[in-house]
Amino acid sequence: MKKYVVITGASSGIGYATAKGFAKRKKNLILIARREANLVKLKNEIEKEVPEVEVLIKAIDLTKIDRLEKLFSELDLYFIETWVNNAGLGYYSEVKNQNLTKTLQLLHLNIEALTVLSVLYVRKYHDQSGTQLINVSSAGGYTMVPTATTYCASKFYVSSFTEALSLELRESGSPLQAKVLAPAATKTEFGQKANDVSEYDYDKKFNNYHTSDEMAQFLLDLYDSDKIVGMIDRKAFSFTLTENLFSYANQASSNQK
Repeated sequence: MKKYVVITGASSGIGYATAKGFAKRKKNLILIARREANLVKLKNEIEKEVPEVEVLIKAIDLTKIDRLEKLFSELDLYFIETWVNNAGLGYYSEVKNQNLTKTLQLLHLNIEALTVLSVLYVRKYHDQSGTQLINVSSAGGYTMVPTATTYCASKFYVSSFTEALSLELRESGSPLQAKVLAPAATKTEFGQKANDVSEYDYDKKFNNYHTSDEMAQFLLDLYDSDKIVGMIDRKAFSFTLTENLFSYANQASSNQK
């Protein structure tokens, strides 16, 4: 049976690099994002570099929550061994100054879309061996960051939801693994969009940051592991793999490393 890896938010940044990383492993891909032209460009690049890999694209705005079940049903013909919920929106602004439209877009994408797609994937693949769900959170999903209150709260949701889901699946004996990737500063379009600026200098803003290719490799390291969390330590700026970081009431020990 032909198998596929789905990556949302694949039109740029970590998603774009992750698609290339999986392609090098000869994984067939289904790439989802809003910007179709970027997806076509990525598809052409992958097919040129790794011609034996099949690449399908789906251009859709994932903030349109009522369209997600239809999107998932359109993929029913394909066996999806891994689903990566990478699409997300950043927003750096004090709450008192936030534009409500952008705040709602953030909530729709970071929380609602990720949850709906996770639920749909788990419902279908919970008893299928070799399957994984990887949700991309943030170091801000474990640490509160000034002027990023709403963003961090949304990523705390992603982290806690995915950790609890992972433990729930383990307790039920499901072979499906759920994992959470928590990047710190990564040089992508994120800085521009989160701060609503046309240019964003990572060298001036951060002492350390990773490239998209580096974060894609960290995601693949998480994929290869049996750990729940792959995260960047904000102080050492190193990548670590660990078990759940949030307490889980039904565990005898909630934070075993």
